[in-house]
Amino acid sequence: MSDEWNTLAERIAGHAQNYIDGLTRLAGGEGGDAILPLLLMEVAQVSAAGTQLGAMEDVILKGNVEPALSEDPDIDPLRTALAARLGPVDDYAEVFDPYKDTAVTPYRLSDDLSAVAADLIHGLRHYWAGRPLEAVWWWQYSYFNTWGNHAGAALRALHALVAHTRLDVVEEHTVV
Repeated sequence: MSDEWNTLAERIAGHAQNYIDGLTRLAGGEGGDAILPLLLMEVAQVSAAGTQLGAMEDVILKGNVEPALSEDPDIDPLRTALAARLGPVDDYAEVFDPYKDTAVTPYRLSDDLSAVAADLIHGLRHYWAGRPLEAVWWWQYSYFNTWGNHAGAALRALHALVAHTRLDVVEEHTVV
């Protein structure tokens, strides 16, 4: 494996770990009332890493087979904590594929954010096992298959929420 693949794997692993750490802290209560802009920042940063995977050549594993891993950790506690923190803004509407399926679909930010984390964790497990090429393969495959869509949907929803909190202000009446 070339140094180029190792460098890419290390860079993506750093972005993945930062996302998971940030998401975990926010789900645990850090960030207070700034949770929405902080989540927007976390999703935007990991999405930038995903676009690198989307812009590069396809990674094909030898034999086109993913090495086996034990069962991935349960991230439902993270999803549940995020849902509790997001409360009434957890549910939103999204168009899954604007070119093939234009029906509006109900989504949950907590589900999207956790789905991204689950895919990133799976790739990190390959990386930690000393298989950086497999990690890059997984992150690229799952970026196109799942986490890229979930991150994009969450990014749009979070952007809308943050924009509404900044732009939908009541005019102040001043007494002259």
